[in-house]
Amino acid sequence: MIQIGDSVPSVSFEMTDGKTHQFSDFKGKTIILYFYPKDNTSGCILEAQGFRDNLQKFNDKNALVLGVSKDSAKSHQSFREKHCLPFDLIMDTPETRLCEYFDVWKEKSMYGKKYYGIERSTFLISPEGKLIKEWRKVSVPGHVEEVLGSF
Repeated sequence: MIQIGDSVPSVSFEMTDGKTHQFSDFKGKTIILYFYPKDNTSGCILEAQGFRDNLQKFNDKNALVLGVSKDSAKSHQSFREKHCLPFDLIMDTPETRLCEYFDVWKEKSMYGKKYYGIERSTFLISPEGKLIKEWRKVSVPGHVEEVLGSF
């Protein structure tokens, strides 16, 4: 599990730009890496729209926004198009390597039924590739503004 001050993993991941990347591909930029449970669900839509609507402010701070869930490339692409998301999404399937490394793959419960899923979380990665801030168990309202205020 990553902790503040640690370097981010050198694992490869697929993004909606159709390419395989590593975090080192984005050295020199601050990365806002946000994990969300599922494409096209109400909270996830609001969170994505918040990042979308503030993207220029993040760009002005030399920051790159990347969203992560376990949804497929097809689902992510549909989600991006439907909500006009101008940033890429990462598919953390099927091994959940990023989810496990950032410790967001958690046991949850709904209506008494237990299952595993992503705990909504955001991580700020420095231009040098080190974790500098984290938000766990994120509540969507006001979260994007809180991330913006951390610069």
